[in-house]
Amino acid sequence: MIAGTVTAILLAAFLGGAYWLFVVRRAADFDRLARMALDDETTEERP
Repeated sequence: MIAGTVTAILLAAFLGGAYWLFVVRRAADFDRLARMALDDETTEERP
């Protein structure tokens, strides 16, 4: 009984932390980083 309760609390804490990290706080950063690979800012000539 206690092990199941602790597991449920830890699962809720993990899911809440993941939601906070990836959805609430860092959405703009992830969007910027996703576009970075598509931005071509190099000035060197490619063969």
